[in-house]
Amino acid sequence: MSSKIFRAIWIAAIAVFLASLIFLLGISYNYFSGLQMNQLRNQTALAAQGVSLSGADYFENLNTENYRMTWISGNGSVLYDNEAKAAQMENHLEREEVREAMADGYGEAVRYSSTLADKQLYAAERLPDGSVLRLSVNQAAAWTLLLGFAQPICIVIMIALVLSLVLASRLAKRLVKPINEIDPEKPEQYYGNEEYKEVEPLLRHISAQQKQLKRDQKQIEKNALIRQEFTANVSHELKTPLQSISGYAELIKSGMVQSEDIKPFASKIHSESLRLMQLVEDIIDLTKLDNGGTEMVWEACDLHRIAENAADSLEAAASAVNVSVRVEGTATHLRAVPKLLYSIVYNLCDNAIKYNRNGGSVVVGVRQSGHQAILTVKDTGIGIPQEERDRIFERFYRVDKSRSKAVGGTGLGLSIVKHAVMIHGGRIELQSVKGYGTEFTVTLPDAPKAA
Repeated sequence: MSSKIFRAIWIAAIAVFLASLIFLLGISYNYFSGLQMNQLRNQTALAAQGVSLSGADYFENLNTENYRMTWISGNGSVLYDNEAKAAQMENHLEREEVREAMADGYGEAVRYSSTLADKQLYAAERLPDGSVLRLSVNQAAAWTLLLGFAQPICIVIMIALVLSLVLASRLAKRLVKPINEIDPEKPEQYYGNEEYKEVEPLLRHISAQQKQLKRDQKQIEKNALIRQEFTANVSHELKTPLQSISGYAELIKSGMVQSEDIKPFASKIHSESLRLMQLVEDIIDLTKLDNGGTEMVWEACDLHRIAENAADSLEAAASAVNVSVRVEGTATHLRAVPKLLYSIVYNLCDNAIKYNRNGGSVVVGVRQSGHQAILTVKDTGIGIPQEERDRIFERFYRVDKSRSKAVGGTGLGLSIVKHAVMIHGGRIELQSVKGYGTEFTVTLPDAPKAA
């Protein structure tokens, strides 16, 4: 980066210097051309006075140095020219400076001379007898001026090159030094510092990226811990029914069970098998939800009818523990995954039944609110303590562990509910009073982004 900045500064300095040099040469050229023209005017005036006084004799033994002198008659014919034969020269009456001199007494022009094949400055003055005396001189070319200044220009160029190299190097180091000294782990300490004003947006971006990376790292670590706990919990949950099944089966196989005990043992094996199957199904469903529910089909559905179906499926389980289940509300249509909506209602109601009291109730409410569907599941159960509410959606987490073993269940129901609600772009809220009951409120948008 330092070398790039150095090259950029050095090239810019040289470009500015060369542009300035060309500009100064142009100004100098115009200045010296002006001086040359003024000198030509003065020489023309002096020569015109001499010719007026001496006539043709003025030209004898005259040292004209760098000037060309031409004497032109009133009709335009050339009477004298110090660099060409007058008799062979064309009529000069139409020359610009000659016309102006005859009309106004004085004229001048700058043009290319076909006779001498170079650019000339012309100054002409009318004499008392009507003739015109004209002086001309070669206009110095730009390259001539450049050659004249060659030595000092070369010296200046060398000095400029050395200075630009030194200054570019020092300036590049000065610009890069603060950037090299930035501590990327603590970019906030440079905010408001005048030296870092230009790179403050970059520092803020780095800070934001670091915060995001830290959050991502924490989330990754959290997910890793959850997976680790999940693996351990799955192993434990699978092991428990398998041990029961294996134990009862082994007793039956060994012939140690009396005939009247075989039926209760078979019932236990069947019960544990069902529990094992339910656990496997919940794990599969949760795995699909973890993958974003990509295999799910979105379609228009009625949440109220789905709630009624879920309640009907749980009617036997509710009657067994003397709990009533009632669905209220009206038809509520939205675009969603019917299977997931059913899972949400079923698991919330299943928990409300299992953790209810004898003679308790579960009320399921469904209603439309603008472009949202609202589902509420309210029970008269044991309630959830305040300190437990942040963890109830964790996998295999149970509020009342002793009661959980008695009522069964996999401990994955609320985790499945949470994931299903997230896939629909909704939210779930909880209100609970310990010993008096719990109410879950699920809000689902009508047109989820997942669709």
